[in-house]
Amino acid sequence: MIALLMRDLRLAVRAGGGFGLGLAFFLIVVVLVPFGVGPNSDLLGKIAPGILWVAALLAALLSLDRIFALDYEDGSLALLATSPLPMEGAALSKAVAHWLTTGLPLTLAAPALGALLNLPGPAYSFLFVSLIIGTPALSVIGTFGAALTIGIRRGGLLLSLLVLPLYVPTLIFGAEVVRRGAEGLATATPLIMLAGITAGAIALLPFAAAVALRINLR
Repeated sequence: MIALLMRDLRLAVRAGGGFGLGLAFFLIVVVLVPFGVGPNSDLLGKIAPGILWVAALLAALLSLDRIFALDYEDGSLALLATSPLPMEGAALSKAVAHWLTTGLPLTLAAPALGALLNLPGPAYSFLFVSLIIGTPALSVIGTFGAALTIGIRRGGLLLSLLVLPLYVPTLIFGAEVVRRGAEGLATATPLIMLAGITAGAIALLPFAAAVALRINLR
C-alpha cells in the first residue's frame, strides 16, 4: 500500500493536476473576490470564512477525475484488481495521495491567503484546524465519485454533479467553525460534526469505492 501511495504521489506531480494546479486556482479565487465585492474590509472579513472554504472545495474538485483515470487508461487498475492488495486499500491509498497533493497544500496556504480577505486574527487557527480535519473528507468522497465515473468519456462534469452535494455538509460545518472562531463563539459543535463526517467517510467510502471499481472493471 505504501508503494502504491508513493507511485501515486510521483504520478500526481509529474502528470500535472497536483498541488500546483489546486494552489493556483485557490490563489486566483481569493485574489479575485476583493475585486468583485469591493474594498470594504468589514464585508471581506465577514465573508472570508465561506470564501476560503468554497475556494478550497473547488480547488480539491479540480483533480478528482485524475484519481483513477491514468491507471484505467494504461491497464494498471485491472492489474491492481488482481493483486493481493484489496481494492479497499487501493481506494484509500488513492484518497491519501489526493489529500497529500491537494488538501494538505491548500490547508497550509489558506492562513496566508486569508490575509488577502481581511480574515480576523482569531480565525486563523480555526481555519487551519477546520481544513486539516475537513479536507480528508473531500478527498475520500472525491475518490468514491471518481470510482463511480471511471471509464465514462468526459465524466468530469458528471463527477462534479455527483460529488458536490456530498461536499455540502463538510462545507457548512467547516465554514461555521471559522466563522464562530472569528466571532469568539464556541466551536466545539461544528468541529465535532466536521470530524464525524471525516471519520464516517474514511470508514465507509473506501468500501463503496471498491465495489464501484469492481463493477466498472467487469
